[in-house]
Amino acid sequence: MLDTIEAGFIKELVKLWRAQDSHGTWDRKADGELLAPYILDKEARRALPIIGDPDPETIWRLELFFNAVALGIERATGVMVTPMLKMSHEGFGRMVLIGGRLIVVNKQLRDVHRFGFENLGKLAAEGNKYMRAGIEMIGKFPDVANC
Repeated sequence: MLDTIEAGFIKELVKLWRAQDSHGTWDRKADGELLAPYILDKEARRALPIIGDPDPETIWRLELFFNAVALGIERATGVMVTPMLKMSHEGFGRMVLIGGRLIVVNKQLRDVHRFGFENLGKLAAEGNKYMRAGIEMIGKFPDVANC
């Protein structure tokens, strides 16, 4: 089941981005162009203040990231997974992905205004990591996840 996950996260994330484009504005954009806002190299990260409030676009990208994780877990397990975000205006909070009565992923958030990855490979690796963790959690507690 996990073998299909490796390429699955990026595909899920791109599908979600394209689903947000109701007017076809991004039809001609390559997948890499759509995911470019997730790339935050060391220089770009250094340019950001250490403390700052996340803007709505950053929060939206964070939500799409974890929605893609939730959809990947759902496709692999058949358990509907719901993301829930609770965050302060300062960018601290928590993201949980819930399947049935089970918390399949629990991520503490901090410095959300600096949310990003050095490259697409790290973006994929992080998304795949959360997907694997969620799939494994559902595998350990299937009765709770299927409630």
